Amino acid sequence: MAAGRLSFSNITALAPMVRVGTLPMRLLALDYGADVVYCEELIDIKMAQCHRVLNEVLQTVDFVAPDGRVMFRTCENEKDRVVFQMGTSDPDRALMVAQLVEKDVAAIDVNMGCPKEYSTKGGMGAALLSDPERIEAILRTLVSGLSVPVTCKIRILPSLQDTVDLVQRIERTGVAAVAVHGRLKEERPRHPVHCDYIQAVARAVSIPVIANGGSLDLVKTNADIKEFRKATGASSVMLARAAMWNASVFSRHGPLPVETVMEEYLKYAIRFDNHAFNTKYCLCQMLRDKVESPLGKKVQAAQTNADISEAFGLQEFYRQTQERLQTRRDALQSTSQPDRPVMDGDVTSMAVKFERREYPPQITPKMFLLEWSRKQKVEQPQYETVQRSQDRAFQSVVTVAEKKYRSSLWEKSKKFAEQAAAIVCLRVLGIPEGRLGEEDSGLVCKRKREGRMNGSTEEGRRNGSTEAEEEEGRRNGSTEAEEEEGRRKRHISKGQQEVDGVPAAHSPDRPRT
Repeated sequence: MAAGRLSFSNITALAPMVRVGTLPMRLLALDYGADVVYCEELIDIKMAQCHRVLNEVLQTVDFVAPDGRVMFRTCENEKDRVVFQMGTSDPDRALMVAQLVEKDVAAIDVNMGCPKEYSTKGGMGAALLSDPERIEAILRTLVSGLSVPVTCKIRILPSLQDTVDLVQRIERTGVAAVAVHGRLKEERPRHPVHCDYIQAVARAVSIPVIANGGSLDLVKTNADIKEFRKATGASSVMLARAAMWNASVFSRHGPLPVETVMEEYLKYAIRFDNHAFNTKYCLCQMLRDKVESPLGKKVQAAQTNADISEAFGLQEFYRQTQERLQTRRDALQSTSQPDRPVMDGDVTSMAVKFERREYPPQITPKMFLLEWSRKQKVEQPQYETVQRSQDRAFQSVVTVAEKKYRSSLWEKSKKFAEQAAAIVCLRVLGIPEGRLGEEDSGLVCKRKREGRMNGSTEEGRRNGSTEAEEEEGRRNGSTEAEEEEGRRKRHISKGQQEVDGVPAAHSPDRPRT
């Protein structure tokens, strides 16, 4: 393996765990002695919609979804040792997501062992075990298209020989290592781990094999890790539940009291603005049978990281951290330059997003631009919108007085993209845009404001449009039937999102930017 690339030989790793393997837990595991840490499984379809953001306040790199949720957060401290695990069933989409994150992680892993329905129904996780051709296609595409190592994590098959044959096929794709969870996809933690299967695999291939599945039965302390490695004949060991319960299992000086470990975890959660619900979830996993203790009840009742800090007596640490973060925000704000428009061909462009909460329910930038064009007696604004295929995001160009304007940022809906384009035009021309707290310009009179508020539908407000803009759309050639078709597509899209219920999309414990 080339110098500087992550090695998977003779390592102890934090396993990928949904809702647990977020940044605070990964950093904690590294502190206690883990060599490599895996993030929780993140679904390729959701990650494909994200954009990379350098968070200068937290000093992290964030991959942010269109709705503002941070799907993946990492930092310099783990850059050389964090493995990004994805759920995927499509080689091209897997490569697109891997290329999005590869400069910020040490390796890419494909989940081929998750037995949960949210994964298997999409052809991901353990569903791939019955489709070796697809496994090969995904792994070969990643290996040939990335500059970082590629690995995968599987479960064993009912037949020992079939398991060995599959791993040998995986080895031939060029992966750097394979992690083997020594249970069938139908088995659960209460079932014993099949060390003999892992041992047979380790003997059959030359790449590092990472043994997984020994928590509780075989690995309770740091000394047990060596014994599990010996029992499986594997090069390395990956720990999930044992590390979730007490991350100091990675320490040769451990285990430490769980209360100490919880405090250290909480400090990381505060420093990196982890979502309070995710913080609570992880702390409750550590409490285990003490979750109904006085401390456990305080944690469960907490609604914010400040509340959780109070439960642990860390109010002063929380206060100092918030002051430090605010100091960074103030410093960045004082030195930052306002976004300046740039010419991209014949289009004036700015990096602007439409934030609905920044405008009254009855007011939008499109309305202001429309009213301005009427008063100036110029042709009303014309919007041309395109949709990007890989993530279905939208970008719009508005033409006003024979000049074109657009935002360089892509939006989650056609209406939001049009609003962003309108904002760019208004700001370039120095025209008010109707934001909350903005002095009344008189561009949209009070009677019209009240009329919009009383006449606009809830659907329109949610989608960033007003009654005036619906009328504008009809004048531009859209019909009532087309409006109905748009509403139907939005309904279908919403339903599909509910059907696609995967942890990375529906977990409420994701931080927002």
